[in-house]
Amino acid sequence: MQKNTKTEKDIISILRSGGVGVLPTDTLYGLVGSALRKETVERIYKLRKRELKKPMIILISSLNDLKKFGIKLNAKQKKPVSQLWPEKVSIVFDCFSEKFEYLHRGKQTLAFRLPQYKWLRDILDKTGPLVAPSANIAGEKPSETYSEARKYFKNEVNFYVDAGKIKSKPSTLVKIERSGEIKILRQGAFKIKKSN
Repeated sequence: MQKNTKTEKDIISILRSGGVGVLPTDTLYGLVGSALRKETVERIYKLRKRELKKPMIILISSLNDLKKFGIKLNAKQKKPVSQLWPEKVSIVFDCFSEKFEYLHRGKQTLAFRLPQYKWLRDILDKTGPLVAPSANIAGEKPSETYSEARKYFKNEVNFYVDAGKIKSKPSTLVKIERSGEIKILRQGAFKIKKSN
């Protein structure tokens, strides 16, 4: 498979039918696949040799996508969310649904990101939410280029998209409580000032 042999239409079709691939995100290259297909999510865990108890970040195209996971924000949560998105910030919400245990891995929380890039949100709008861990084997260095990702996954994924070199810190990770309080779990690419 050559780089970028797939059109955007092909990529959307592959992802909708449960395939996986390497796609540039607003932070790093991600190994992406449908968050709503258990078998796709398990395939990504296997490809990355990821610790099975560790949930993955899910990319969404709009706040409405949260409803697909049974997550309803209250008025106190909506304000900080609207201030933080779209930005390089992944937000953790409670998700108690057993139906999504394959995603939350018993942690009963899920992390979501509404990406900065409009083209990526447009793809997500057509594919539905995608899990998007960094494109590397667990414990190894995240891929900054297409060729680094290819060394990790060779022909085991359905497509690669080459967007040149991408160098960024991972997203900042926060939890927004029902009270609207923001808890910073990991300072990353987007700086959040701690409120007193």
